Amino acid sequence: MSSAGLVRYFDSEEQKGLTLNPKTVVAMSTLIGIVVLLFNGFIF
Repeated sequence: MSSAGLVRYFDSEEQKGLTLNPKTVVAMSTLIGIVVLLFNGFIF
């Protein structure tokens, strides 16, 4: 593959798949972590 082909491939601006706000990812992972800690502490 030529370098021009690689540049064209990586410069494509298509948004494929799910795009999430980084703050949403941090909030969801924090919430999941708290839920896991609560389950470990109070249920078992």
